Amino acid sequence: MLYQITGRQIDIGAALQTHVKSVVDVITKKYAGRPTDAVIVFSRSSSEYVCEVSVHLSTGLTAQAKAHNHEIYLAFDTASAKMEKQLRRYKRRLKDHHQNRRQPVELSSASSYILASEGESNASEPETLQPLIVAEVEDKIQCLSVGEAVMQMELAGIPALVFRNEGHNGVNVVYRRDDGNIGWVDPA
Repeated sequence: MLYQITGRQIDIGAALQTHVKSVVDVITKKYAGRPTDAVIVFSRSSSEYVCEVSVHLSTGLTAQAKAHNHEIYLAFDTASAKMEKQLRRYKRRLKDHHQNRRQPVELSSASSYILASEGESNASEPETLQPLIVAEVEDKIQCLSVGEAVMQMELAGIPALVFRNEGHNGVNVVYRRDDGNIGWVDPA
């Protein structure tokens, strides 16, 4: 498995890197089967350390977790415990997903745009109805079943996921509703 352990404006020592590799190895061997790579990023937020852990699995799914703490090791341990809980919760479904899928998850490219919020404009009335684009990012859209998309959304801890439905190859969206349930948009 490939590891990318980095620190944003902080120095990551060899002891911390060894600790991170050993903990992630134990978790992935126990729950995930065949992970491809892991990205662990440490940073500072005022007086706290922030640890973001992302493990990409051979099934195309990604497990992510993020934690804050005043100690860098505790921030990582908390994030890894969150990721382990996610993988434990979905262990059976991850194995079923891997056995049912004969080929890797198909990816297609898409552009993702970040638009300026209304509060950033200086005028009280906008001159045009065209939003101001702040950034453009290249994204990948996965071809998944609805169940796999819900699982991916929950593993990543994101509020919504755009995917191509492998049943009819159309673009679909799953999202977490305010009442805690999952919504699914399937345009005709």
